[in-house]
Amino acid sequence: MDVPDRLAELEVRMTFLDEAVAGLLRADAERSVRLDLLERTVRELRSELAAVRVALGADTRLEPPPPHY
Repeated sequence: MDVPDRLAELEVRMTFLDEAVAGLLRADAERSVRLDLLERTVRELRSELAAVRVALGADTRLEPPPPHY
């Protein structure tokens, strides 16, 4: 394989890698946005659950800790 052919092959590979990296960066950014949304939703749901427990008169301090503690 001569030098121009090798150079062309390397350029093709480099283009492929550039596109793959760009795709991975987009996917990572999308996952980050989704994760932020899910974390915010969990915080809101925990707050709502606490409010419901208070409204029903359940004292959350009397509940045993979850098994992972």
